[in-house]
Amino acid sequence: MFEEIILTFIESFKDLSYFGVVLALTFEFIPAELVLPLVGYWVYQGDLNLVLAILAGSIGGVTGPLTLYALGRFGGRPLIDRYGKYFFIREKDMATAEGFFEKYGAFVAFLGRFIPGVRTVISVPCGMAKMNVVLFIVYTYLAMLPITAAYVYVGFRFGPHWADAASVISIYLKPLGIGILLVLIVLLIFRYRKNQKRIRPVKSTVDARK
Repeated sequence: MFEEIILTFIESFKDLSYFGVVLALTFEFIPAELVLPLVGYWVYQGDLNLVLAILAGSIGGVTGPLTLYALGRFGGRPLIDRYGKYFFIREKDMATAEGFFEKYGAFVAFLGRFIPGVRTVISVPCGMAKMNVVLFIVYTYLAMLPITAAYVYVGFRFGPHWADAASVISIYLKPLGIGILLVLIVLLIFRYRKNQKRIRPVKSTVDARK
């Protein structure tokens, strides 16, 4: 029943074309997992262009989290505890998101988008920590672009069966996030070692002059 109401609400944005896609995703109580495959179906019907639909979805994937970022930044934990339920923020998910932020810092604005149960509420601790808003937008967009492309494209390919897209994609999101994290860790280690090699010859030269 609730899902039918949400679907009717999303369908009301269809006449607004690409702006409607952005607007629908700006409301964080509407699951992107429901919006994006439906947008893919609109592409399948010929009402939208695939590339432009992905671009609009990616922009909406930033404007939505920005509302929760602002909620965390200007309202803090007391406001979340009081009004979070109206944004479908569960205490369990909030605690998990805060733990992720403490562990990974600002980068969690990117990585958290791939983790079920974290991807929505992770914006709140980013705001509470007063993370640089430009960095937040960049990290969020970089994460949402491939996620949006995947949901919209699969929704497009599934056509009338677009509703099955979310369950298929969610299976791969967490492993993908972990894989990206591992690659970045390897790159950071490589960069650190490279910098260390550059520092050592300089130290040796200084010691020789002494």
